[in-house]
Amino acid sequence: MTENAYTRRDDDSNNGDDGRGAGRRTGTVLVTSGTGKTGRRVVERLTALGVPVRSGSRTGEVPFDWQDDTGWKAALRGTEAAYVAYYPDLAVPGAAEAMAAFGRTAAACGVRRVVLLSGRGEPQAAVAEEALRGAAGRAEVTVVRSAFFAQNFSEGALLDGVIGGELVFPAGTAAEPFLDLDDLADVVVAALTGDGHAGAVYELTGPRSLTFAQAAEELGRATGRPVRYVPVTGPAYASLLEEFGVAEAEAEFLAELFATLLDGHNAATTDDVKRVLGREPKDFSGFAREAARDGAWHG
Repeated sequence: MTENAYTRRDDDSNNGDDGRGAGRRTGTVLVTSGTGKTGRRVVERLTALGVPVRSGSRTGEVPFDWQDDTGWKAALRGTEAAYVAYYPDLAVPGAAEAMAAFGRTAAACGVRRVVLLSGRGEPQAAVAEEALRGAAGRAEVTVVRSAFFAQNFSEGALLDGVIGGELVFPAGTAAEPFLDLDDLADVVVAALTGDGHAGAVYELTGPRSLTFAQAAEELGRATGRPVRYVPVTGPAYASLLEEFGVAEAEAEFLAELFATLLDGHNAATTDDVKRVLGREPKDFSGFAREAARDGAWHG
């Protein structure tokens, strides 16, 4: 599931790289959607590694707007790599065209490496992935397909539901291997700074699958107060979103997207986090405990 929206050039030798970026000097990285849930985590990690970062956003020091390509060239000029987190989602109409345009601009600017955030099990997102690959010229493209973000419960649209004790969502009884965004960011940084990821498609999941009812129980244990899952139909969820001010077209798109993602075909876990990082991904219960400890649901 994707989200809203980083000079020196080095040679191609491994220099003792362990596949996670150690031992390799990386030039400037553009992080699109640099203030978003994934982007800001990638920025933090690159900065901690001493990698020069351009954090792109609509109102930040590095202007970058997915709806206005006039600033893309300036944001990309002189960069070695880019993290691409397209807003609102790679499955929306026009996303493939945007990816093709970004790929052409990145190629023209001499970008060597692109890491794209994509949604797991989204057919239309796969079309956008291919559009970027086809337009990026000689740049190495790595695709990171994510399961449903665990942080959607602590930073996203489901935050208020957890605080209020009632998660209303159109997931039925489908199970989902919720992914912690710290793991996703670590994989992205590994692909941006290390060798051996060119052309790879990583499907990232947590270590086990839970239904939304089971996730609500774990959230309740972490917060110390009951959290109940209330399943609704897609149309009912779209209507609910509209009541909260979401435009009708966007509400219908989101309801259809969740129906596509949460029909059971994404329930299986993968070992791609471990393959890239050499460790197991964080379990959902660990995420919930840490988020509660950090005050995510004090509202």
